[in-house]
Amino acid sequence: MSSKAWTLEPKSFFAPLSASAEPNAATALAEGTAAGETARPLGGSVCFEQVGKTYVSSAGPVQALSGINLKIPAGSIFGIIGRSGAGKSSLLRTINRLERPTEGRVLVDGQDLAALDEDGLVRLRRRVGMIFQHFNLLSAKTVFDNVALPLRVAGAEADDIEQRVTELLALVGLRDKHGTYPSRLSGGQKQRVGIARALAHHPEILLCDEATSALDPETTQSILALLRDINRQLGLTVVLITHEMGVIREICDEVLVLEKGRIAEAGPVWRVFGAPTHDATRALLRPLEHDLPHDLLHRLRPEPSATGGSERVLELVYTGQDGIEPDFTRIAAALGGPVRLLHGGIDRIQGHSHGRLLIATPAPRPAAAELAALKLCHRARELGHVANHD
Repeated sequence: MSSKAWTLEPKSFFAPLSASAEPNAATALAEGTAAGETARPLGGSVCFEQVGKTYVSSAGPVQALSGINLKIPAGSIFGIIGRSGAGKSSLLRTINRLERPTEGRVLVDGQDLAALDEDGLVRLRRRVGMIFQHFNLLSAKTVFDNVALPLRVAGAEADDIEQRVTELLALVGLRDKHGTYPSRLSGGQKQRVGIARALAHHPEILLCDEATSALDPETTQSILALLRDINRQLGLTVVLITHEMGVIREICDEVLVLEKGRIAEAGPVWRVFGAPTHDATRALLRPLEHDLPHDLLHRLRPEPSATGGSERVLELVYTGQDGIEPDFTRIAAALGGPVRLLHGGIDRIQGHSHGRLLIATPAPRPAAAELAALKLCHRARELGHVANHD
């Protein structure tokens, strides 16, 4: 999509957060960005300072968040993950002030949201778009009318609405669905409508509340690709919450792991995936691990066969650090014999190799740990032996 499509003159309903704030970032970025270039964000940073949130229930106070200190860079794709009840939604909704922290401060581009009056909150929420797990579309309205709704509420002129909605439907790949009702759309198409609606006011931040949880895997991939393209084209900050580590791996630059309302760990996705330090992170990553196949587990023996003809089974682990990647030529040379790949897999996350490989070799030496010392992997251990005719 060309940058020309994003040059609507900002009116009063596109006003910045405060009089001293920068002009709307998405508009300015798109106007100044050549085709094919990545937009550079002018705004959209988020900072949490000792944020806490306590709900009052009939059973007493419930602490949803405690001591959250975190910075989300402008223009990044930031993931928040945790088990059910970890506080993900509560944290996300403090960014657009749908939830008010009980303690601490939330700042958007350095502006303390607690200091905003009613008009300031309206302006904030036009800078912060949001998409939802269950789409939240109006069933009696067409695709066009659903996307146009926030602009009409804001008092935009009819010609501007027509232009903006047409641009957005083209952006999300629904140009030919403008007159269709939600009941005639697939789940993926409904979410695309939700994304278009969230972008109506040229937001600098896009919040995604379990945006792919109701979608099948293929549709999930297409929605994640769309979010990635929007981030690159418009330079806006994307903050998403999910319980699926696969979503974090696919799209995010950085990730925060929440556990019982507290930060378990945070950092670049490749590092958190490659070397998790908290039990909650390891539990969330477990579904992505390649478990030992049952047939191999059945054949595995603690000692080599007394009659000979067995192979050692070694596990090689790659965490993404130090540029170490699997190199079977070097591994075979270090072992002094042939190598067979039995099981495993390697993913590339932000240019770093992650995963686990199970190999078999007839070579009795060297010890598995020496492979790590030679920087052929990050960790290695011997799991046992299998007959080489299996």
